Amino acid sequence: MKKDLTLVILAAGMGSRFGGLKQVEPFGPNGEFIIDYSCFDAIKAGFSKIAFIIKEENYELFRDTIGKRIEDKIPVEYIFQSLQNVNKEYDLSERVKPLGTAHAILCCKEKVHGNFVMINSDDYYGPSAFIKIKEFFDNNTNPNNYAMVAFRVCNTMTENGSVKRGVCESENGLLTNIVESKIERINGEIIASPLDGRASFKVEENALVSMNFFGFTDKIFDTLSNGINEFLEKNKDNLLDAEYLIPDVVFEEIKNDKSVTVLESTDKWLGVTYKDDKDYVVTELNKLIEKGVYPENLWK
Repeated sequence: MKKDLTLVILAAGMGSRFGGLKQVEPFGPNGEFIIDYSCFDAIKAGFSKIAFIIKEENYELFRDTIGKRIEDKIPVEYIFQSLQNVNKEYDLSERVKPLGTAHAILCCKEKVHGNFVMINSDDYYGPSAFIKIKEFFDNNTNPNNYAMVAFRVCNTMTENGSVKRGVCESENGLLTNIVESKIERINGEIIASPLDGRASFKVEENALVSMNFFGFTDKIFDTLSNGINEFLEKNKDNLLDAEYLIPDVVFEEIKNDKSVTVLESTDKWLGVTYKDDKDYVVTELNKLIEKGVYPENLWK
């Protein structure tokens, strides 16, 4: 039975390494952004709504570009990631960057209901991820069972530097751990350096990694509401830089009897971690158009 499913797109961060607001950098032959292809894939897979999490000051930019392209094809929400909904006991007045992906999802609580999928705005994931996670939620009857689409690490790398990925561990198709790492190819081998300072380790070409493609039931909002004050208290001496992150929350959920089903995609990631990635992304999108995966004019 088909069920309603919202796509939540995290778009409140600025692309510091890329050098600008890369969510609205054109890559397709008719000025399409990477985010357009995610919206197209979600609509085609049968998602029922799209919600953009943005900074309030970027509202008109998003509405006048991405929003207007899809508002006649699927219901759209704009959600502002703001520090105004954070406990006022903690002084965040000098913080510049968003509080993290888990806080971004918490900001959706009043406008996103039922099952939803979260993704990054500046990553191209491919059609398979959207199809598989839609099928998962069409058949899922357990509100405590979430999902994650994982990608083969060899399909998620750039030649222009390192990338951040979560190296996944699973058992019987269920996620058991994520090791957030900096990943790069060194002397022909793929090396993961955990962000928590643990020793680097080699990963196989087809090892599965997380790229923030998670599916949740609305049970996650209770966890986030309860967890944010604990996070702020734990990081009260580092409130300018600490981030409340979804992978950390997911790991805690696993320890508290929630389950996360791992869905594998063999599609190739495209992204713009660095400015030099742009030409490659443009070329690869054109190849997908030539293969018929996408129309040349995405929204015509």
